[in-house]
Amino acid sequence: MIRKLLDGLYFASGVAAAGFLVLIFALMMGLSVGRQFGINIPSGDDFAAWSMAAMAFLGLAHTFRFGEMIRVGLLLEQLTGRRRQALELFALTVGIAFLAYFSWNAGRLAYDSWRFNDMSQGVVAVPLWFPQLGYAGGLAILLIAMTDEFVNVARGNRPRYEKEPVSSPEELVERIASGGGV
Repeated sequence: MIRKLLDGLYFASGVAAAGFLVLIFALMMGLSVGRQFGINIPSGDDFAAWSMAAMAFLGLAHTFRFGEMIRVGLLLEQLTGRRRQALELFALTVGIAFLAYFSWNAGRLAYDSWRFNDMSQGVVAVPLWFPQLGYAGGLAILLIAMTDEFVNVARGNRPRYEKEPVSSPEELVERIASGGGV
């Protein structure tokens, strides 16, 4: 049940990121086409920037979970067995520590913006805590995903984000053509 809930959270975060990508497209097209007809979207640049930040941070957990995040595994790929598991756990621990720090501070930033009623400086006054939720929420969900993966690896399982090695040149070409990593 928890596995299903966590996978649903990562998927929903990825869908939200995709929604913000579509919103960025709509805003940019509206700003570009509207300029030709003398129509302006008030604070359109601000909304596009906030959507871009939300898209980037909300997409992190989904990207991490499916192994699409860039990882440098030069040392890790040379190890097997317990040594590899220990190094994997060390890397996850360092990542969790950094994410816990940044998630906490992002949450505090959004909370302080809410508490002090900080407003944006654009044409459309928006409470700043609202766009900051994408940043803080995305980091928190990535922290959950990385902790989830730490527990998985600590139990002796293979990391879920690790892809199977390529078995043929055709498979390599197929992975690259589909936009996936190697």
